[in-house]
Amino acid sequence: MSHEFPARFKATIPVRSFTVSFTDDEVHNMTALVKLSKLARPTYEGQSRNFGLTSEWMKLAKATWENDYDWRTTEARINSLPQYLATIGDQTIHFVGIFSEDPDAVPLLLLHGWPGSFFEFYPLIDELKKSTQPSFHIVAPSFPGYMFSSPPPLQKDFRQIDAAHIIDELMIGLGLGPYIAVGGNMGAQAARALTARERCRGCHLSMFLPHATPCGPEDELPEHEIAGLARGREWLANSRAYLMLHGTRPSTIAHLVSSSPIALLAWIGEKFMDWTDEDPPVEFVLEMASLWWLTECYPTTVYPYREFMNMTDEWKELWRIKKPFGFSWFPKEVVPQPRSWIAGEGDLIFFNTHKTGGHFPAFEKPVEFSRDIVGFVEALTEREKQ
Repeated sequence: MSHEFPARFKATIPVRSFTVSFTDDEVHNMTALVKLSKLARPTYEGQSRNFGLTSEWMKLAKATWENDYDWRTTEARINSLPQYLATIGDQTIHFVGIFSEDPDAVPLLLLHGWPGSFFEFYPLIDELKKSTQPSFHIVAPSFPGYMFSSPPPLQKDFRQIDAAHIIDELMIGLGLGPYIAVGGNMGAQAARALTARERCRGCHLSMFLPHATPCGPEDELPEHEIAGLARGREWLANSRAYLMLHGTRPSTIAHLVSSSPIALLAWIGEKFMDWTDEDPPVEFVLEMASLWWLTECYPTTVYPYREFMNMTDEWKELWRIKKPFGFSWFPKEVVPQPRSWIAGEGDLIFFNTHKTGGHFPAFEKPVEFSRDIVGFVEALTEREKQ
């Protein structure tokens, strides 16, 4: 379905309608490769989630992908929301755009991370569309290198701050007015950086990297925050191997993961299983894996991890939060940080602690997360009146 970008916003960059449409051959080839791909032989480690995805889960997922999964159903769901392509210099940026008729609607920028995508925001968007006070213009872009956006250039290094700059140019060029950024994972890092931009009013986050400033003795923290720190340390000790591979050998792992749909499924499926509070259905993980496979974007998505391996003072300054911000705390985030530590990172004006939920609140807890975003927007509006 084609949706023209609203002329009333007077965009200053070229914007055209976009519909996801892979050919029958592309879809058939994906299914054929799934069938031809071998599973690992059973192992002792393959019986326990402590060592990654189990052999049993992989066997079930492969059989479902081969026999029951229908990409066209996923494609129809993706196309159920309006999508666009915007041209910014030599880059093309894909985004989902939902625009309110309310002249006072708040522009909201939803930023994904790895191995997420714009598609993870669909449940959250459904909830945000229900809000009328405030109402929202919602923009959910694919970062450069992800899905249907242009890959980073081959002739020069490309950093996450460059990606954030392009996203800011997108929001300015669309003509929506001053915006609020929302993000988790690497999207949280981009949202932090965007607070240095004139048109960004503030940001709402659901993740902090483990460099938040310690504030006070740990044994004086609430019980749930102590448990969160323990979870983060366990994750750093036992689950960050992928991060180090992305950061130190991105080319090698790109070749490995791009060699087979089953290889891709194992690599990103583990994250959707381990970083959520409740295991998502196999069908959901297959939707995500299929989108990643068909767009062939994995090699061009891991560039930010090289920066994570070298957190210089200059790098940290780029991500310092310079406007008011809000935070949604979920207990099964990968590295939950205490509220007092997070508050030490900037002007925290909204904070909400949840009893359940993990790394992907946009699809795990869309109702709760949307309420938090509305709460932050209300708090920010009041702050700006002072």
